[in-house]
Amino acid sequence: MAREQEIREYLHTIPETGFNEHRTAAFLADALTRAGYQVTTGLGGKTGVVGILDSGVPGPVMGIRADIDALGHIIDGKPAALHSCGHDGHMAMALAAAESIIRDGLVKRGRLKIIFQPAEEIGLGAYSILESGVLDDVDYLIGQHVRPIEEAKNGQASPAMYYSACGTWEVDITGLRSHAARPHLGHNALDAAAATIAAVNAIHCDPRRSFSIKATRCLCDAGATNAIPDIAHLAFDLRAENNDTMQLLQERSQTAIEQAAAAYGCSATLTMTKFLPAAEYPEDMIALLADCIREVLGEDGLLPPLSTPGGEDFCHYVKAKPELKVGFFGLGCDLKPGLHAPDMTFDPAALTNGKNILLAAVKKILG
Repeated sequence: MAREQEIREYLHTIPETGFNEHRTAAFLADALTRAGYQVTTGLGGKTGVVGILDSGVPGPVMGIRADIDALGHIIDGKPAALHSCGHDGHMAMALAAAESIIRDGLVKRGRLKIIFQPAEEIGLGAYSILESGVLDDVDYLIGQHVRPIEEAKNGQASPAMYYSACGTWEVDITGLRSHAARPHLGHNALDAAAATIAAVNAIHCDPRRSFSIKATRCLCDAGATNAIPDIAHLAFDLRAENNDTMQLLQERSQTAIEQAAAAYGCSATLTMTKFLPAAEYPEDMIALLADCIREVLGEDGLLPPLSTPGGEDFCHYVKAKPELKVGFFGLGCDLKPGLHAPDMTFDPAALTNGKNILLAAVKKILG
């Protein structure tokens, strides 16, 4: 069994959710230390891990980032953590590559940082890495993600995954309680909630740019069927293919929600949570990863850049550090039935392809 498969097989048995990845972080830190890296744990006061390899020769600083958290699920009525998004595979590719890099002496100049980032699924892990300062001197940063079979098959890879911007409006609508026999004395938060949903559904942005906004939660109960409710809690999921459209969608939806609630004598308080910006990559990094994929998988294995309405907190790095040269490739691995499905599976042999693409990138940047 290849080293990357062995690593993934073990990590799959110890899934831990965001900022709770203590056993996972300990395993990764120990493996990096044994491989010969200078290791720091607890990045940003959380569970991130970095291993640093300094060539002693002047040159750029390159980072390889892998996310380490599992997803929370409800299985048979009980909370459970599962690696149903493939992060165990991402860690395995990065760690196996890290070990090969030292063993084969691939870093000829500059420094390499192997960065294991927590809490990607809850959209907060990238912040902890940024706060740690580990990226302050990094010039190049590369990430990767396994892809569903509909996007990429085993033996294929895309040099750029264009994730969409996404976020959630958490909305609290406050009205005035009254008896149902005297509705004129109250302000019905449930009516206001229905009006805000209708107002949001009427929003239009440029149809040439993909976007969506939809209600995903509406909780409202006065506790009795003959009472006018005064509180409603809603959530709206927002997605857009680029950051400009997301900004416009946020502005228009906030106005629609606030004014629709006001029309019913209610007030609306909005909080944006789980926000992830859209992906942006320099053309030269897309070209670099395309060359790496060709070297590993051949011309037939190279797919074009792919777009997805899904989000990825790797995109925070670009927004926080515009000067950073970032690349993010998608790896085909015959993943079924889909990401985040409790029964998600993929061909672990494909992890060797991902590891080798990372090694090819290290040779190009630090070789």
